[in-house]
This record gives sequence, structure tokens and C-alpha cells, in this order.
Amino acid sequence: MGTKLYFPFSCIFFLFLFVIPVFSHFPYPNLQPNDLFHNNTNPSPFGFLKNMQGCRKGENVKGIHDLKKYLSHFGYLNYQNNYNVTNPEEDHFDEELEAAIKSYQVYYHLNATGTLDKPTVSKMVKPRCGFPDKETHQHSDESLHTVSHYRFFPGKPKWPKGKRHLTYAFGSRFPTRFMPPVARAFKKWDIASRYFTFSRAKTYRSADLKIIFARRAHGDGAPFDGPGGVLAHAFAPTDGRLHYDADDRWAVGAVPNAYDVETLALHEIGHLLGLGHSQNQNAITWATFRAGVTKGLNSDDIRGLRALYGS
Repeated sequence: MGTKLYFPFSCIFFLFLFVIPVFSHFPYPNLQPNDLFHNNTNPSPFGFLKNMQGCRKGENVKGIHDLKKYLSHFGYLNYQNNYNVTNPEEDHFDEELEAAIKSYQVYYHLNATGTLDKPTVSKMVKPRCGFPDKETHQHSDESLHTVSHYRFFPGKPKWPKGKRHLTYAFGSRFPTRFMPPVARAFKKWDIASRYFTFSRAKTYRSADLKIIFARRAHGDGAPFDGPGGVLAHAFAPTDGRLHYDADDRWAVGAVPNAYDVETLALHEIGHLLGLGHSQNQNAITWATFRAGVTKGLNSDDIRGLRALYGS
């Protein structure tokens, strides 16, 4: 006679109470439960730039059309409205591209050589916020209104006068463990600004600010690009949307090879309130980020917010 195996009731209870709900209600049905937290070996979408280091005006190099797309996306180039350019898909390093690279180099305090030199490539391949540095695709530094290092969006959009309390909510698939660091980020803006207060809304629909994890094309016209490129993005007032890229590795605090949820929340909340990207690399609204590093609000961020809304 075969041996009967008995499964203790306590183990069955544990299985149904804890293990099964984790897998059946994991917020991304197309991902494994640990995909948000483990290293992703896929190459960075900005990695192609490393193969183009050293190229300069007059050269024809495979991939230059992707460089043009990169600079267009982040606000430095606009071939669509430039009638001097006959074919923006060509892999030709023309005068407009040189001017755009110089503009990028000036913005990030690099030597304005106009060539794709090593310091420029090193900066370009860094993971960053998906919001453009400049909105008007001009080579002048006046494309965004600038005082000190902080910047505003064109037209200086902001929340209406008297709208000083904003509510926020998380999408139904937002990981629960990442909610507290986002809440802390709102609290830090609350304390530092001495203008805005924030609280969690009763419903997602009623919230002023809506926060989700998403991947690739997700319905807002600004698709994510996979691991290692654009980490997150948010929209100017009074849109209220803040999106994290679910393909990147996220963590709470300074964890090697992962990005701190709170640090990116602090950055993107700045956009939600009306701040553009700062040219002060110590500001939370500086565009690029490093894995395993946390960052807080800077006096430049606070001065920018108070200049926008008043003291």
C-alpha cells in the first residue's frame, strides 16, 4: 500500500492567504512578479550613441538619423519645421545637427565643440526623465523662461490661483510597496514650498494628480523605450499625469543597479507643479539620474517654485 501524504491545514491556509494572492493580483499581468525589481539585460535604447562617438559635421555615419531623433525628442532639433533640410532620415551630419549638439553641450555645461565627443556621449547615454529639456527646439537658451538655473514651461502654466491643495491617486496596478516613498515626496514638496499641500484622493478619477506604472506605448503620446533610457515622465499643469517606466528596475532607497522611486517622484512632481528641467545639476529637476543614488530637493527647485507662484 502506498504512503499517504498529509498537507497540514496551516500550510494550506498560508498558501491561499499569502502566496496565491501575490501571483493572481500582481499588478502587471504580462510580467513575472520580480520583473520590476531584478536587473534587465536588454541594451539601453541610448546605447547606439556609443558607436557614433567622434563623428562631426560633414560625415556620413550609420545611425545619425537616430541621433537626430534623440535630439528632436529632448527639444534641441526640429527638422520638420526647417525647410533647409530635404531628408531628415539621411545619416548625414549637417549644420543643423552641429548647432543642435552645441546647444545640448551648452545646456549641460560641456565644451560646445559641435562634435559628438566622449563627454557628450557620456552625458547623452545616461538614463533620464522623458520630458524635453527645451520645448521650442531652438538653439537659443531662451526657449524656456530662465531665472538662475531653474526653468518654466513655455507660457509658464501653473495651477490656478487659490488651488493650493492637490490630491493624488495611484492606478490600480501601482505596486503597494512604492506608494509610501511617493507620499514622502509629496510631503517634502509640501514642507519646502510652504505653498502647496497634498493628500491622497478617495478615488483615482477624482484626483488632481494620477500616478501609474506603464510600459512602451501607453496612451499618452509619449511611449516609454524599455530599460535604461527614459525612466519616467510627467506633464505640465494642469494635466496631472505622472508615469514610471515599468521596464526599469525600481527600488526604495539607494539600491545598486536600481532607481529610487522617491527621487524620481520628487523630480516629476516638480513638472506637475510647473517646473521644467534645471541647468543646476544639484537640483532635483536636473534631467539625468544614476542607479543606486538618492537625491533630494535643492534650493534652486524651491526658488523656481516660489518665483512661479509667489512667496
